[in-house]
Amino acid sequence: MSALEAARAALAAEHAAVYGYGVVGGRIGAERRAEATAAYEAHRARRDGLRRIVRDLGGEPVAAAAGYELPFAVPDTAAAVRLAAVLEDRVAGVYSDLVRAAEGPLRRDAAAALREAAVRAVRWRGTDVTFPGLAERE
Repeated sequence: MSALEAARAALAAEHAAVYGYGVVGGRIGAERRAEATAAYEAHRARRDGLRRIVRDLGGEPVAAAAGYELPFAVPDTAAAVRLAAVLEDRVAGVYSDLVRAAEGPLRRDAAAALREAAVRAVRWRGTDVTFPGLAERE
């Protein structure tokens, strides 16, 4: 996978995460709303940065879809917390691909994004995984 392909995949994942956090925000309890809002803003910032990166690599940024299929119904706070963890795991997975495909500053930025997603996933899930970014590939 080229750096451009990996960056486009990361951008697509960030679009999906922004959408997903919109759902999380609508169902999350008040005690974790600030955490969900911070994650939403972080994903928006990463998404915007990836648009520039894709252009810099000579590609056309992928557009956000009108909607995304959720992995399960999100009727309550517990499901919203589970969804947030899944979103972070998925984002970590695509950033692990970008780490492998990129070099220099882009690789450092991808590694930072992978770390941030892994930390957020742990906070949402309450447990960690041995190799963040690879867990969903099992």
